[in-house]
Amino acid sequence: MKLAQKYNRVNLFTTLIILVMSGAIYYFAIHYILTSKLDNDLKIEEEEIIASVQKYNKLPLPSDFKDQKVTYKELGTTEEVERYFVNTSYYNQDEKDSEPGRSLITTVKAGDRSYAVTITKSSLEAEDLVRLIFLITLGVIILLLISLTVVNRFILSSLWRPFYDILKQLKAFNLADKNEVSVQQTQIDEFQELNQSVIAMSARVRQDYKELKSFTDNASHEMMTPLAVINSKLDTLIQTEALSDRQGELIEDVYLAVNKLSRLNQSLLLLAKIENNLIKDEEDVSLDILVAQKLRQFNELFIANEIQVEKKLEARQLYMSKYLADIMLNNLINNAIRHNVQNGEILVELSAGVLSISNTGAGKALDGNRPFERFYKDPASEGAGLGLAITSQICNLYHYKLSYSYRAGRHIFSIKF
Repeated sequence: MKLAQKYNRVNLFTTLIILVMSGAIYYFAIHYILTSKLDNDLKIEEEEIIASVQKYNKLPLPSDFKDQKVTYKELGTTEEVERYFVNTSYYNQDEKDSEPGRSLITTVKAGDRSYAVTITKSSLEAEDLVRLIFLITLGVIILLLISLTVVNRFILSSLWRPFYDILKQLKAFNLADKNEVSVQQTQIDEFQELNQSVIAMSARVRQDYKELKSFTDNASHEMMTPLAVINSKLDTLIQTEALSDRQGELIEDVYLAVNKLSRLNQSLLLLAKIENNLIKDEEDVSLDILVAQKLRQFNELFIANEIQVEKKLEARQLYMSKYLADIMLNNLINNAIRHNVQNGEILVELSAGVLSISNTGAGKALDGNRPFERFYKDPASEGAGLGLAITSQICNLYHYKLSYSYRAGRHIFSIKF
């Protein structure tokens, strides 16, 4: 969920709760005030009745006019009604309908007799006023929520635009490109600080990358020359007739170690180039044709290791570097040969969406995604442990999905395009 959406939800939810609580408190406060006013009017009428009884020693006549009704009920000599207020209904003679009302019930003595006096007033106007206030409050809440939604949607989106712009550039940032990070002018201090930090960071990263690339290129160049000299000297030394068997074995071990170091150097350089997208010769590659060619090239190795090869190839075009496609297939097929068994099998399947290379081999699955880690290899393997790591980097470069599985005694490497 985006920050603006999260903020909008929290803001609207909090505002709604506060407005609903405020509206409820406002509603009950107005209702209480109007009820208190109505009770005061009933008390005034009560005082007038008591004053009339004290003056004339008799009850005033019952009345029913102007939304007010007064009735009397004679009580026994010992009977007395406790004074209280109650919500009731009032029958309006003019409207011929019942209305909400408020009553005061009390006891008044006139002479030797006691009477229960019921004073009822219509509360319709008060109820209508409370209802009107409630509707107005509800309308204000709805209007305020709509206004907040519109403001948050457009105003906040405008405020956050510099942030999303710099975020978009960070996602697309590539050291191999020469495009500089550009920022939008903004009055927000935090965004200004973010922009300055991103510009400084990108400059440092580019400088570090430039220095590292320069070091890698120089190191590679400097390493290849002495390695070539060592290889040349070893070739000359091996051809010398005066060497003993023990010396020949030692020289052969050195020769193999130097060749391994040379291959390792080339593999690491290739990895660096792939990771930094420095290989740009992209074209339409007929993968089915390339796979068939690779299988023919490895035919001698298949025969030497007595491996049966089965292929099921469908036409498939990819837009990528043919050089990297060649390396990718070399690594996968070579891996299937190297980790196979005598009289084993290799199955190569290519459909419109997936290339799958499976081989018989050790009777247990490999450890999750570790085969794609650098320098991960079987203890018995003589390789550098970089083949599958290079293949994984090539797939990542073109957004292919490389996966490993183990089924029915077969190790399966699949590339989903």
